[in-house]
Amino acid sequence: MVPLRHTCDGLDISPALDWTGVPANTKSLALIVDDPDAPDPLAPKVRWVHWLLYNLPVDSSGLPEGVAPKALPARTLQGSNDWGRTGYGGPCPPIGVHRYIHQIFALDVQLPDLRNPTRAVLEKAMQGHIIESAELVGRYQRE
Repeated sequence: MVPLRHTCDGLDISPALDWTGVPANTKSLALIVDDPDAPDPLAPKVRWVHWLLYNLPVDSSGLPEGVAPKALPARTLQGSNDWGRTGYGGPCPPIGVHRYIHQIFALDVQLPDLRNPTRAVLEKAMQGHIIESAELVGRYQRE
């Protein structure tokens, strides 16, 4: 379960994330955090994007809890979430238990500045460049 502090009902701060085993030929990393159960897990209609980061350096091993934009690793760029802003937006499901997928992608390129891309724009830029990916799934339901 996603701790309350990382949700709209708590502090709405990003969780600490750690990763290892980045493939040797990786040039950059990308992170997509979304909710595939929006708005209702019994009738999902969209994958609600909570956070987009790209061009994370390959020598990074994670992100600290509540990372501020200015504290992101050098050269890291952000995309727009589905609230229409950059940065992390925590779980805030209107109904039911939702899943929150944290996907990290190892890419064989460093992407150009996509100017706050949406998920669709980022995924198009990543097409054909994904070496490997991994995911972490959290769940949350509001009281």
